[in-house]
Amino acid sequence: MSDREIILEAMKKAGEPLNAGKVAELTGLDRKVVDKEFAAMKKDGTIVSPVRCKWEPAKK
Repeated sequence: MSDREIILEAMKKAGEPLNAGKVAELTGLDRKVVDKEFAAMKKDGTIVSPVRCKWEPAKK
């Protein structure tokens, strides 16, 4: 599994919007890796922000 897939899976399992720190804690990935993947996923619309500083997978 890629880092992106691991992050998305953790976000889906949580069932609520998460910040990067919480995602790093849940996945065991380094915070820098999570921040980098978040930036890419924000750009391509994979994740959306329903609340300031928290993200969830986009509903497609």
